[in-house]
Amino acid sequence: MAAPLLPPADRSLARPPRRVVAAAAALAALVLVGAAGLLEIRPPRPRPADAPAGQFSADRAAEHLRIVAAEPHPAGSPANDRVRDHLVGTLRGLGLETEVQDTVAPEAGQLSGAAGGATVARVRNVVARLPGTDPTGRVFVVAHYDSVQLAPGGNDDGAGTSTILEVARAMAAGPGPRNDVVFVLTDAEEACLCGASAFASSHPLAADGGVVLNLEARGSTGPVIMFETSRDNAALVGAYGRAAPHPVGTSFAVEVYRLLPNDTDFTAFLAEDFVGLNSAYLDGGANYHTPQDTVESVDLASIQHHGDNTLGLVREFGSVDIAGLAADGDATYFPVPGGLVRYPGWLTWPLVLLAGAAVGVLAWLARRRGRTTWSKLGVGFELWGVPIVVAPVAAQLLWAGLTAIRPGYAELLDPYRPQWYRLAVLGLTATTVLAWYALIRRRTGPAALAIGGLVWLVALGAVLAALAPGGSYLTTLPALATAIGGIVALLVRPGSVWAVVSVTAGAAVGVLVLLPTVVLLFPALGMAMGGAAAVFTVMLGLAVLPVVDLLHPEAGGQRGLAALEARRAAAVPALAAGLATLVFAGVGLAVDRFDADHPTQTHLMYALDADTGTARWLSRESDPQPWTAGYVDGPASIADEFPALAAHELRAGPAQAAALPAPAVQTVSDTTTAGVRTLRVRLVPQRQVRLAALHVDQTTATVRAATVAGLPVPVEPTDDARWSFGIVFHAPPPEGVEIELTLAATGQPVALRAADASDGLAGLPGFRPRPPDVGIVGSHSSEMLMVARTYHLPPA
Repeated sequence: MAAPLLPPADRSLARPPRRVVAAAAALAALVLVGAAGLLEIRPPRPRPADAPAGQFSADRAAEHLRIVAAEPHPAGSPANDRVRDHLVGTLRGLGLETEVQDTVAPEAGQLSGAAGGATVARVRNVVARLPGTDPTGRVFVVAHYDSVQLAPGGNDDGAGTSTILEVARAMAAGPGPRNDVVFVLTDAEEACLCGASAFASSHPLAADGGVVLNLEARGSTGPVIMFETSRDNAALVGAYGRAAPHPVGTSFAVEVYRLLPNDTDFTAFLAEDFVGLNSAYLDGGANYHTPQDTVESVDLASIQHHGDNTLGLVREFGSVDIAGLAADGDATYFPVPGGLVRYPGWLTWPLVLLAGAAVGVLAWLARRRGRTTWSKLGVGFELWGVPIVVAPVAAQLLWAGLTAIRPGYAELLDPYRPQWYRLAVLGLTATTVLAWYALIRRRTGPAALAIGGLVWLVALGAVLAALAPGGSYLTTLPALATAIGGIVALLVRPGSVWAVVSVTAGAAVGVLVLLPTVVLLFPALGMAMGGAAAVFTVMLGLAVLPVVDLLHPEAGGQRGLAALEARRAAAVPALAAGLATLVFAGVGLAVDRFDADHPTQTHLMYALDADTGTARWLSRESDPQPWTAGYVDGPASIADEFPALAAHELRAGPAQAAALPAPAVQTVSDTTTAGVRTLRVRLVPQRQVRLAALHVDQTTATVRAATVAGLPVPVEPTDDARWSFGIVFHAPPPEGVEIELTLAATGQPVALRAADASDGLAGLPGFRPRPPDVGIVGSHSSEMLMVARTYHLPPA
């Protein structure tokens, strides 16, 4: 029999009573450490409305929230006008210099819009300044006040907006800051980030840059995570660790977010070389962008978390030299009880090498003490590949099975009540690791498996150091600490209490580093990517394996029935974890049922071709749910009729034509000089709409340049589409928008396809209202009603 990593030379720990006591004490210590780590990332309790004036009160912020999120208020809507009036009145009432930036702006970074065109919006940002006493720069506190078309926006981003109003009140009530503090409440974030783009690129207050604090929400509860920073963030992170009362953020999250295609207003500020921090709470994602995103869905503890951290950071950045925030290099950081651990990014590779050296010393010492052999160490390393692969695959299969039982889950960002399913993933991962360990432990030896696992941690740390340096700490630090604990265990008196303590202390580092990451990954990525949390749960298993080994009984010199019973006892933890997995999944299915408050989410649109008088129902659902299947029956080819929707993969079904007016195209001027035709037209919606679009038929004209409301927009012609150039304009004014097209003169008529879109399908012929337990998916095109017409302009 192979000897364990904790060698019981006098067998004192091998006797069941002593071993059970050691295991219980070690596991209890790790549970306490894990609980302390998780408590650190919980949001604080909301403060009441009578809290001191200098403090942030979630209850006071909620008074604004009830006004901001009273109803859906997308950019350009009358409801959005009412919200803006409240913001302006509140900020001016605090004595702040307040203005409305009313302009036309492109999508952040001039990103390509629909069908190779450009996205533009009319925006009206609310900007208020608290002057500094001796400014070295400006601090910008940013949130967007518009909502998506069907959601009141209680969380996204009513929470950020109301937080800013309460922070502004607290700052105005206290001593003046050294630096200017500018509160920026942006418009049209949901449409195209155009409000932030307009402010960051053209507002006079933004001309010299500064530090940005962006406040967001992509759920309805949970801790506020600082998940994105500008480059070279060491000084910013240092300030965050000092000034945020409840710092929850990891350099790993920053690395992951930099790889994702997601954008917020913060993206527009980064494009203009601002520095800063981006924060949001993420749990409760089922309500994201849906009609369920109401005031009642908001967790005031999350708003308190937003407010406490924002107020602390505004005071910190309001007092420092802004120029000194551009540090050299990124920091590595993560939360622990009592604050934020942070160290310079240049330590990443030295720590990987140090961890590798410590694991090497442990392997040499274990072999020298006769606890393992080099060949067994190699086998131990290879065998760890099994749970590392199997656990995440099993987690994904679990979700596939749950989705097969509840097809409505496919349209959700996360289940309404995901906690039981998250526990099921953890239980399934524990089952995989413990069962695998029970099967091979006695053949390979616990020392070889423990050290082989640490080699995996070091190797993964090296991979992360190369690809995502801010995430390397997740495996490097547990490997280093556990290896040191193992070395001490082999050097002190074998089987002593100190050996158990040293290994437990090493494992505690892994728990502190990895457990919060696992917990935060679930809401960040959703159950559809539960395999990612499973991977890091396996990593946690690698780090705590020496302590887990205390659960396994020693057969010693026993043979026959006694040895068999010992092996069976070793499988008990795996069986318990497997049973827990079934219970968790079963309870999840029992409690997470769809009802009127937690509906299935469906996607449906309506499109009318005014040229032919034909209409269609459209849906993005690849496998339509029962309610949606009553409208759509097959794939749709709509690029010619509705080029603004060409980027969407949709299913379609016939619909009755509604009596709806198409947008008008009015010619303002039309001139030709030296073979270049300059065509100015006005696109005028004939009803209240959220957006309007104009596309040019490339078979009739080639677009060389274009402006929208005087704003130059990119021209990106394509070779494989009928409509070579398009403009999508969000929040168009009632009088319409003027578009100037510079064309290569061909002497041919020019075909223009005009479209506009409003929201709400009720009242359309043939529409059957959803049952109470059938809701609307969080999508910018849900419930969209589009009307399009082609206009043929004669040759110039």
